[in-house]
Amino acid sequence: MSQPSGPLKGLRVLDLTRVLAGPTCTQMLGDLGAEIIKIEKPESGDDTRGFAPPFWPETKESAYFLGVNRNKQSVTVDIAKPEGQAIIHKLLEHCDILAENFKVGALAKYGLGYEQLRAKYPRLIYCSITGFGQTGPYAPRPGYDALIQAMGGIMSLTGEPNGSPQKAGVPVADLFAGLYGCIGILAAVNHRHATGEGQQIDIGMLDTHVAWLANQGMNYLATGENPPRLGNQHPNISPYQEYPTQDGYLILAVGNDPTFERFCKNFGLEELPGDSRFATNASRVANRDLVTQTLTPVMKSKTTAAWVEALEALKIGCGPINTLKDVFADPHVIAREMVVKMQHKSGQEIEVIANPVKLSATPPDYRSPPPVLGEHSDHVLGGLLGMSAAEIAALREKGIV
Repeated sequence: MSQPSGPLKGLRVLDLTRVLAGPTCTQMLGDLGAEIIKIEKPESGDDTRGFAPPFWPETKESAYFLGVNRNKQSVTVDIAKPEGQAIIHKLLEHCDILAENFKVGALAKYGLGYEQLRAKYPRLIYCSITGFGQTGPYAPRPGYDALIQAMGGIMSLTGEPNGSPQKAGVPVADLFAGLYGCIGILAAVNHRHATGEGQQIDIGMLDTHVAWLANQGMNYLATGENPPRLGNQHPNISPYQEYPTQDGYLILAVGNDPTFERFCKNFGLEELPGDSRFATNASRVANRDLVTQTLTPVMKSKTTAAWVEALEALKIGCGPINTLKDVFADPHVIAREMVVKMQHKSGQEIEVIANPVKLSATPPDYRSPPPVLGEHSDHVLGGLLGMSAAEIAALREKGIV
């Protein structure tokens, strides 16, 4: 494993996370240069190793696991056994950060809760990511992405007006919790630089979900009314939605009145800006169905590609509705290097989705592919902790590592 070069170089993270929210957090830290020691259960490992098919071709690795576990060292330790807990304590003597996403109180059973560790490791930054946070009436409950999307309101906002509630097509509740956890860790690192003190970061998936309700949440707080499902329309802007074209669909995003006037002037709708029902964004939002009915036949007059060319020339927001095949073939996505190739231990070259953070001086690095289970156990236990080969072999014989 090559040496990290990112801005977090020198930080070491003990990663007790699994599945998605926690691993998203620690992969971001790893991409930015932190050393990540991922603790996995012997024999089975992170649950997502079994979230398949699909597996990466000619490997036993699930695509799901490969997506959020690069730049990590896999060490197998059974933390349910005293010998395993002793190893965790030895590792903590060399670590700056502990990240975990066990249910509330689960790690305390093994002597690894924050209150049990803070006195011995006062500089330790301890990030806990759970479904509902460490306090409150729901704290003991397990958290699942679809459950959080349902309880957090996003499903009530997603879908066609007369259809059923819909969740997002990717697990956004998990992903946002992981990213907020990363932000919290970085803030705690800066605090420790100033004071020498560690602290616990309490991330609840429902909290983070409520936080990113954004304009829709504020719309409710301002009016006391539940925002309706609008399909692909925008609650505060019109026209801002999908329209059918000659050969598919297009997103048209008209963000202000001058842009709407420019659209109308160039596409045979010169009279609309003078109509009180279309004159301002507020009037268009109030008459959104009329706006849709009026623009739909116009949008059907060209192909998607022809509309993109014409609208881009006028600096009017638009874009095709891409499949994932389209996304990864898009010249801009390719130019931005959003797919990275890595050589996996299996001997296969794998592709992973790149880190989107572009840093001019200390960019993310891709020094280590997602590990096979226990790939670095001997390296970490023997190198960092100084255990002999015989000691490691004895632990392995007992099923501890």
